Amino acid sequence: MKNIKVIAFDADDTLWVNEPYFRATEEAFSKLLKAYLPEEEVNTILFSIQMRNLELYGYGIKGFVLSMVETILKITEGKGDLELVSKAISFGKEMLNKPVELLEGVGEVLKSLNGDYRVVLATKGDLLDQERKLIKSGLEKHFHHIEIMSDKKPSDYQKLLKHLDCKPENFLMVGNSVKSDILPVLEIGSYAVHVPFHTTWAHEEVKKDERQTFPVVENISEVANLLK
Repeated sequence: MKNIKVIAFDADDTLWVNEPYFRATEEAFSKLLKAYLPEEEVNTILFSIQMRNLELYGYGIKGFVLSMVETILKITEGKGDLELVSKAISFGKEMLNKPVELLEGVGEVLKSLNGDYRVVLATKGDLLDQERKLIKSGLEKHFHHIEIMSDKKPSDYQKLLKHLDCKPENFLMVGNSVKSDILPVLEIGSYAVHVPFHTTWAHEEVKKDERQTFPVVENISEVANLLK
């Protein structure tokens, strides 16, 4: 990684806490419908509907809320109390208003890399929500460029590199998701560092045989040491 010129960071669960809020909401939602089905079955149906809706709604809280509403309609066969829908919407609003909790070492590593590298934010999700979190985080000043992506496939990273006028061999991606932040980047000939988070969305999990050899660090602050 001696020729790195651009370092991109994922946001959710790499720079700040995100997935635990979804998990807590899923738990509250499943309890909301426990009169109709066991909580585990509610979660299974919700996840299935989320996966089906990703192509339509993309990633983020708003699509998650719509999937909760659709799950209510399916489980109650369209006969459930509208208060259930109202509650699901309130769950979403609570999530959107959550404070931004930075992970340990984030501010320090971004500051240390600035000047020696072009530091970029490359995250996927809802535009308004990610912009809101970025402003609340106080990290905006550290980034040369901010890219909020609809997905993170190899072609999406190639478009980003073209926009940045950066060759693949000069690009490093840092993130918590092997599926979104690591494997697609390695596929286009760039570098990636995995910073695992203790909670991973099922959609972002990969089979062990899909994993390749790449650097893994316990804390994001270790990224600077890898580059020395």
